Amino acid sequence: MIAGWEWALGAAVGITTLVWVISLFARDASLIDLFWGPLFAAQGWVYRWRSDDAGLASLLAVVIVTAWAIRLTVHLARRNLGKGEDPRYAAMRAAGGPSWPMRSLVTVFWLQAGLSWVVALPLAVVAGSPVPAGVVVGLGALVAVVGLLVETVADLQLASFKSDPSRKGQVLDTGLWRYSRHPNYFGDAVFWWGIYLMAVGAGGTWTVVGPILMTLLLMKVSGVPMLESRMEETRPGYREYVRRTPAFFPWIPRSE
Repeated sequence: MIAGWEWALGAAVGITTLVWVISLFARDASLIDLFWGPLFAAQGWVYRWRSDDAGLASLLAVVIVTAWAIRLTVHLARRNLGKGEDPRYAAMRAAGGPSWPMRSLVTVFWLQAGLSWVVALPLAVVAGSPVPAGVVVGLGALVAVVGLLVETVADLQLASFKSDPSRKGQVLDTGLWRYSRHPNYFGDAVFWWGIYLMAVGAGGTWTVVGPILMTLLLMKVSGVPMLESRMEETRPGYREYVRRTPAFFPWIPRSE
């Protein structure tokens, strides 16, 4: 068993429970989205703290994940704060009725704590490892940084597109968005495969469940499917964009 796993899980549960309490007063369960990144950063530092001899690979991994978490939180805060509860959570609130407050604690807040703990298994291994930053660890760090850059550039391109009033109702199909309908999600997946590669360098090959789960969440659950259903309803040209553009993995778009 990974040293400090119970402390990391406790930190994730504690953070999500605190956010749940705040969400009850704010009547906004989507506040949890702002803490998705910090859940991983907190766990990384906990694993490093609980390790007796954490090495350079540990510090490198935790710093990279913390940078990823800060970027994601700032991005989501700029995009979401002040706009009310996300429609996804509002629909869940309406369906939950009087039982929604307690139900949300388990099905939204604690669920995200558990998911983050599983996804963070590669981080757990490398953050608590005494190994130096060798070739495999360094390669993993490079892959993670590339993934972070891809999702950052994609989000900046989308933010710039949305800030132009003349683009209202249109579909972004330039830049990274020409080659993938969700380059930001693809970059996020690449980031976590990079962290996994760092874990491989620290002897954590078995933690592959982490990046697999994150990739599945992005491709099949909370990422692509939810966004695409809304886009098809609100963007007249989105169906054509879907026809010619790969959903997740970047590739040359189909001919017009």
